[in-house]
Amino acid sequence: MKTKYLLLLILPLFWNCTDDDDVYQNIPLVLNVPANFPPLVYNLANNPPTQIGFELGKKLFYEGKLSSDGIVSCGFCHIQENAFTHHGHTLSHGVNDAIGSRNTPAIQNLAFQSTFMYDGATSHLDLQPIIPFTSKTEMNGNFSNAIAMMKADPEYQKLFKKAFSNGLINPENMLKALSQFMVMITSSNSRFDKYRRQEVSGILTKEELEGYSLFKQKCTSCHAGDLFTDNSFRNNGLTVNPILNDVGRYRVSEQAEDLYKFKVPSLRNIEKTAPYMHDGRLFTLEAVLEHYNSGVVNSATLDPILNKNGNLGIPLTTFEKTKIIAFLKTLTDNEYLTNPRFSEY
Repeated sequence: MKTKYLLLLILPLFWNCTDDDDVYQNIPLVLNVPANFPPLVYNLANNPPTQIGFELGKKLFYEGKLSSDGIVSCGFCHIQENAFTHHGHTLSHGVNDAIGSRNTPAIQNLAFQSTFMYDGATSHLDLQPIIPFTSKTEMNGNFSNAIAMMKADPEYQKLFKKAFSNGLINPENMLKALSQFMVMITSSNSRFDKYRRQEVSGILTKEELEGYSLFKQKCTSCHAGDLFTDNSFRNNGLTVNPILNDVGRYRVSEQAEDLYKFKVPSLRNIEKTAPYMHDGRLFTLEAVLEHYNSGVVNSATLDPILNKNGNLGIPLTTFEKTKIIAFLKTLTDNEYLTNPRFSEY
């Protein structure tokens, strides 16, 4: 398989012991793309990751002081051991116990994506954090307050000075640092990945291989490639929640054809990210597959793949569902879920 080049995080074991800014060098991060991955979408040339930029981004990701209540950080809802989701919570939680309107999505392989959020509200990773940061039901943050807090903090002063050539503590550098951290959050070492790269430990059982074959027949029209998403927006036949009435992509495009369409999520680490769907309404993988087998509801914008001559959904037997789930569990990347480089402490 042809090798592609990307970014494979290399961090020194220790920071330079000296605090002399004239001597200290901010080490660039070199990344090497897995052979089974597509090309990067994120333009690294515009924001080249560095050791200190990454560390600053990680500190910001877990910084509760960025929110109005001083508690809720990005990492509050995006928990590493659950593939950076809020496991067990149907909808995201925010400041002062506010409840959001959508399930917390997984964070992984963001550098390969062209749009973000369930409705594609932004197409640039540097801008994505603005949405939860300023949301009144998530972090309810304020850039003026955040910048003032960081300017008064000696550690932030040092990190910004070393991470960026202009050394400025401002919104642009804050967002760039967050991107340097998020770009590095790459999940590529599941058993499936090792199978695809023909590595020694990449062994799938007979049941898992049969599940993979079924998955390719029934699921890859949407969950395509080794990232397991085609990054499109689709209506997958869920009944409309009358309380939330989330219109999906329509909220951004205001085009009738986008009503109730949501971004196709990656299935990587899906075993660890329950509950499922944009509003967390389904609690098990069995329930997800049964939705496609028997629960698809017709509408004007239902994806044509789910309506074949009036036959709704994707027919699945009990045995087929069992085998597909066995395959989906090979997408769990335990190295990613436990990597201390991404953890708060």
